[in-house]
Amino acid sequence: MKQKGIAWLLAMLLVPSAWALTLDQARQQGRVGETLSGYIAARQQDSETLALVKRINEGRSQQYQRVAQQNNLTSSEVARIAGEKLVDRAGAGEYVQGINGQWLRK
Repeated sequence: MKQKGIAWLLAMLLVPSAWALTLDQARQQGRVGETLSGYIAARQQDSETLALVKRINEGRSQQYQRVAQQNNLTSSEVARIAGEKLVDRAGAGEYVQGINGQWLRK
């Protein structure tokens, strides 16, 4: 059951929507990167990037909470699992933050 909920969560995070193009553009431009925490982080500190990061992370937090409740996990556990998968699935040229906090370009 846990794997099914996590798979659903990842599918929802990767589904194109009204904000996906903006997130994709920010990723491709190196403005944001995936982290092992399950949340994106800003690499540039302009207001547009920071607003995007806030909006995406709020949505992810809500999804993590729903999946956690459905699977008897904490939202932190779900976020960590999702973070590992999102970092692994980052595209070529996108940034991910390593365990040491350093940004790496895939």
